[in-house]
Amino acid sequence: MSRLSIVLLFIFLSGLTRLKSQEASEAEIYLITCGPGTETYSIYGHTALRIVIPSKDSDLVYNWGVFDFSTPNFAWKFAKGRLEYMLGVYPFNNFLQDYFMEERWVEEQRINLEQEEIEILFRLITENLKPENRKYRYDFFYDNCSTRVRDLLEKAVGEDLLYPTAPDPEQLPSFRDKTGEYQKPYTWLNLGIDLLMGSPGDKKASLRDRMFLPIELQIVFSEAQVSRDDKTASLLGYPVRLIDFETPSHRPGIITSPLMVFSLLLIVMILVTLFLKGKNINLAIDILIFMVFSMLAVLMLFFNIFTLHQQMKSNFNIIWLNPFIILCLFTLLFRLRTFLWFRLTFFLLAVFILTALFLPQFINPAFFPLMIILLIRSLVRSDFKWNPFNLPHLTQL
Repeated sequence: MSRLSIVLLFIFLSGLTRLKSQEASEAEIYLITCGPGTETYSIYGHTALRIVIPSKDSDLVYNWGVFDFSTPNFAWKFAKGRLEYMLGVYPFNNFLQDYFMEERWVEEQRINLEQEEIEILFRLITENLKPENRKYRYDFFYDNCSTRVRDLLEKAVGEDLLYPTAPDPEQLPSFRDKTGEYQKPYTWLNLGIDLLMGSPGDKKASLRDRMFLPIELQIVFSEAQVSRDDKTASLLGYPVRLIDFETPSHRPGIITSPLMVFSLLLIVMILVTLFLKGKNINLAIDILIFMVFSMLAVLMLFFNIFTLHQQMKSNFNIIWLNPFIILCLFTLLFRLRTFLWFRLTFFLLAVFILTALFLPQFINPAFFPLMIILLIRSLVRSDFKWNPFNLPHLTQL
């Protein structure tokens, strides 16, 4: 969603970024909305503010979506939820050039603000520009480049801002539904996000909530009104397309979709389980299987317990990707004569599969073939008397 660039981060020493109240009468304020890109971080679009002050020959973009790729331990901080975003200010032409190079459309809409409201906006932005306030802890749903602009305009306009009529609460989409609209063409990315996003992602998103997505913010603000002397006027003017590119289209292939790939893998694993009799080869296969699932179980533990990303907490996928899988792997690696961890893994998988539809979290259908693979291989290592596969060679470590 955010515009991830550090090359154009300028806080001008000349004072061009200082917004003075006496300049409010001539300032032109625009909402900038940028279309989705093809990179993972850019598929949700982007939002910024453009402020033009003709007398100063100033045309700057205020961008709350900037962070530094060279930050030490960048990936670790991002995973932990400790990555800081910042407010960047730079010439609008540079901003446009960046999006032109990425072939992403850009639209602007003049914001209908009175002088007093612009003065309030200037004070808020100036406060944001202070060194102690310039950085903030990014939150995908509640504090990002889009919500920062929304919050500023709400404070500047105050009670005179009138949102469109909210839909029926029963018809509200969830946060996962809204992000899924942008992720839908990228089935493997969507699968990964469904794996890591916990039950908070299935919370209903109100009209205001869904403005964490830049294009949703544009849609809602385009329908919003402001009260002016007992009359109402549109908050935003008509959109003007400054850079015109088509939104990237990507048609996912059915054969290469996660559900198809994992279903074929399940069929292969059933055949292997039924007909491959070698003790050592089965041991090697199970070590590989439980190693892969152990890595996923570690991810579940990390994002449920150690990350600050609230969207990844309370993730019910930890029931089937549970820590017992890791103990199963150690049992295989050290050839221990115990069946307890396999049995616990089997029962948790069975319960999860039977109750998945009733959980307060969407479970991607592509996960079920993986669950059944793990279920089968846990079952044949559990040494149950009623094992339907009846393959004693698999229980001999």
